[in-house]
Amino acid sequence: MSNLTLWSRPIWDTDRWLRDFFGPAATTDWLRPSTGEFTPAAEIVKDGDDAVIRVELPGVDVDKDVEVELRQDRLVIHGQRRDERAEEKNGRVLREVRYGSFRRSFQLPAHVTSEAVSASYDAGVLTVRVTGAYAGSQAKRIAITKQ
Repeated sequence: MSNLTLWSRPIWDTDRWLRDFFGPAATTDWLRPSTGEFTPAAEIVKDGDDAVIRVELPGVDVDKDVEVELRQDRLVIHGQRRDERAEEKNGRVLREVRYGSFRRSFQLPAHVTSEAVSASYDAGVLTVRVTGAYAGSQAKRIAITKQ
């Protein structure tokens, strides 16, 4: 009888090192013990004057387990991914999917109101559009006068 071991990448993975140094650890980081929390992958894209934030949340019931809030000048997305089959596990489990609570927070310009924020969910991706987030954010050149 042999042991089955999941080994998806080497220990000294440069991509993992960069993510750990510059941002939150990936949800597939198997070297860290499970804390009941995970950080879903996100991206922010500029679409004209709008900011479009996409968060990967496959397997999450967004109707009952996800909240999108505007708190002062921060967009906060939080919730949880439930393990519906937790009772069925009788023995060892090989798990790459993270379950538990999550929270992502994004700084927004002070002029953004809740009316400018809309959210939709499709194919495991939560998309939040912040209308006018980049409006008026262009750099303005200041003339220099000589004395």
